[in-house]
Amino acid sequence: MPPAYVEDHDERTTVTDNDHTTVTRNDEAGRYEIHVDGELAGFSEFSTDPKGRLRFTHTQTDPAFRGQGLGGTLVAGAMADVARSGETVRPYCPFVAKYLSENDVEGLTVDWPTPRPDASEG
Repeated sequence: MPPAYVEDHDERTTVTDNDHTTVTRNDEAGRYEIHVDGELAGFSEFSTDPKGRLRFTHTQTDPAFRGQGLGGTLVAGAMADVARSGETVRPYCPFVAKYLSENDVEGLTVDWPTPRPDASEG
């Protein structure tokens, strides 16, 4: 089931998979965050380049939460949100690159850097 979409009024966008896991866009910190039962479990950092594209540079999951598929949930929520907002992704993070190589995200525009990040590292 695709994540539900809720827009907050505090410069954050929230994508919720279920009652326990939430993916939030935190523009102030320049990252999407995944929280499990309110605890930060991981994040995917981005910045905006001069052309307005979102450069995803690093994704990290707290070791205490690894092995639960949260990285994929985080990136799926982030990419769905970016697609809804009409922004363009430029994936430099190998994990994000791997996700995008293996998954079609409806409405998402991807501007692949040259050379492409090594998706086998993700």
